Amino acid sequence: MGAVVNCVAYQDGKRVADVPVEDISEVLKQDDHFVWIGLHEPDEALLRQVQEEFCLHDLAIEDALRAHQRPKVEEYGDSLFVVLRTAHWNGDRHAVECGETHLFIGPRYAISIRHGASLSYTAVRERAEKAPKLLRKGPGFVLYAIIDFVVDNYFPVVDALECDLEALERDIFGPKPKRETTERIYDLKGEVLELKHAVAPLVEVCNRLQRFEQPLIAKDTRLYLRDVYDHVIRINESIDILRELLTQALEANLALISLQQNDITKGLAAWAAIIAVPTMIAGVYGMNFELMPELSWRFGYPFAIGMMLAACGSLYAYFRRAGWL
Repeated sequence: MGAVVNCVAYQDGKRVADVPVEDISEVLKQDDHFVWIGLHEPDEALLRQVQEEFCLHDLAIEDALRAHQRPKVEEYGDSLFVVLRTAHWNGDRHAVECGETHLFIGPRYAISIRHGASLSYTAVRERAEKAPKLLRKGPGFVLYAIIDFVVDNYFPVVDALECDLEALERDIFGPKPKRETTERIYDLKGEVLELKHAVAPLVEVCNRLQRFEQPLIAKDTRLYLRDVYDHVIRINESIDILRELLTQALEANLALISLQQNDITKGLAAWAAIIAVPTMIAGVYGMNFELMPELSWRFGYPFAIGMMLAACGSLYAYFRRAGWL
């Protein structure tokens, strides 16, 4: 039972009492009550007990137990099963850590099940309890409150990814491009893709929830869900922009590395041309011909050295003006 974080009964939007799991069915007999239970990585035995108390569908319980689902919403009679992907930023690892939340929403119950890296929903519960007028709307409002909390926590992750991208851009356009920057770009693209997998399906989930024509989600609660939908759209667009900027950053980094390699190649070619001139002249004098007038000329040696230096200096000046050196 250590996986039960909270199990509370509410009446008219106000907290009535903490309820043991085995007594939930007794509370549900009272028409003006609903139960909000929070679980964290429950085992199969606990899930089966919760299933029995709330009469949950077998397929939904199997999904909640495996905990490797993409965001989705499914209807089972008069209840909903919603899967969300949570995300938060690990500053030490510079990585997006994702978890999973499963929600069972019925006419008189709300069940949240957290798996993996996920913030506690205690703050959500406390904030909802401070607004009994809204909590009076029932489990539909609990659904909104949790989705809103999950979506709000995407924003800091996007901000952290943008900060890392800015740091990458400074390195890319710094004095000396590095190959290591390419690896960092690929790593960041992977983190952005991880967040994309969490957010993109949520667009359709929120769109469906705000259009549900059933009493489980009150009409005025759908207005709140529409606001969440707008936030998800904005985050999704921000992620798409980040992906495009990372692609451009990768192309720019590869182009700068290529230019740097071209500069090195041009420099080596220029020095090779400069060195080739004295090598050629010295090679002529090293052929040991007897009939070479310069050999008997007293200024022959200084003339040859001077000619080498003049030719090398001229080539050096030319390559400097051409930007090769």
